[in-house]
Amino acid sequence: MTQPLTRPPRKNPLARTRQPTRPPQIRSRRALGLTAAAALGRFELQVCQDCQAVQYPPREVCRQCLSERLRWLPVNPRGRLLAVTTLHHSNDLYFRERLPWRIGTVQMAAGPAVVAHVHGDCKEADIVRLALKLDRSGQAVMIALPDEATPNMEDDKTLRETACDPKFRRVLVTDGKTPLGMATIRALLDAQASMVFAGDPDVWRRSAEFDALCEDERVLPQDMNITDTDSVERISRSIGGKVDILINTADYQRDGGVLFSHGMNTAREAMEVNCMGLMRLAQHFGPGMFGRAADGVNNAVAWVNVLSIYAHVNLPARGLWSASQAAALSVAQCLRQEFMQAGVRVINVFPGPLDHEWEQLTPPPRVAPGAVAAAIVRALQEGTEDVYVGDVAKEFLDRWRANPKGLEREL
Repeated sequence: MTQPLTRPPRKNPLARTRQPTRPPQIRSRRALGLTAAAALGRFELQVCQDCQAVQYPPREVCRQCLSERLRWLPVNPRGRLLAVTTLHHSNDLYFRERLPWRIGTVQMAAGPAVVAHVHGDCKEADIVRLALKLDRSGQAVMIALPDEATPNMEDDKTLRETACDPKFRRVLVTDGKTPLGMATIRALLDAQASMVFAGDPDVWRRSAEFDALCEDERVLPQDMNITDTDSVERISRSIGGKVDILINTADYQRDGGVLFSHGMNTAREAMEVNCMGLMRLAQHFGPGMFGRAADGVNNAVAWVNVLSIYAHVNLPARGLWSASQAAALSVAQCLRQEFMQAGVRVINVFPGPLDHEWEQLTPPPRVAPGAVAAAIVRALQEGTEDVYVGDVAKEFLDRWRANPKGLEREL
């Protein structure tokens, strides 16, 4: 059984912070299909469309019939663990810092035999479940997990290296006063976050629910407005060295397209919050998180952006807001590449219409803030990169992949 993770002691302020290291990241272009599946929390391998043979490792043509018709499809992730080896030496710096490390060979029920990282609760001859996870370099790796959940399973060091579990970590929620922000804070506390910094952009606006939430000693309100550079800089100097996970829940949503919107105020405000605010956060909190990516057990691990499915496709009724979401997505993609050098994961959350005041006239189904908060915590625990929440978001994703031009016309 995995030993439960204990709360680490306070860091010695005089102790040197290790430089972040990454595992080997060279992959073939075909192998990036594994990365695409891992980013969405799926388990997919190449399947030949002529003979149905499952392929691993990824390749250009089928290993049996040499067909080029290979598609990435979900396959049975279960198999038998044939052999396990524990490494006590490695020439790679990343693994040398994390020894001992378990690897093993798994004979999949779907056909191929694979070499995978092995969870500590798995033994030889066990039936295991393979999972595709993203490692610190942003590439897909396979991990053999127990077929049935075991006590403290998520505390295994191998699994924790590929996840961003908020357990015993300190989290900043940039706008904790909104329904989504408060739901996120509650979900983080339930996930055993040691401390949640709750941003409050409108100190003058009282909220009994937010005040009650802040009575918990683990919740520390912060007078922070991401449209004010001085405010962001002041808070970053105060708590920036403590933030392990940053969750940006700030949003400015208004109706209106481009053609008949006289003036630029709505566009300016939307960009100021959704795009420029994200850039301010990145410039003031990002370098500190980058430098603390290898800072002991509770290092800086994740940056979460709560966007919208309309970041992918513009909704003309809210065209200016959709444009600001698309701009924020572009910034987030830049952050993902920059943070990848340190191994800090950037997670983008794309919900459908939220059940809040600016969606009152939107017909169901709408997404409850609690559902988005649960999806955020689940993404952190599982280490996924892109999360689509709600029926509308998932349907739009499928339609966008199948016929993006048709979806554009229907909106």
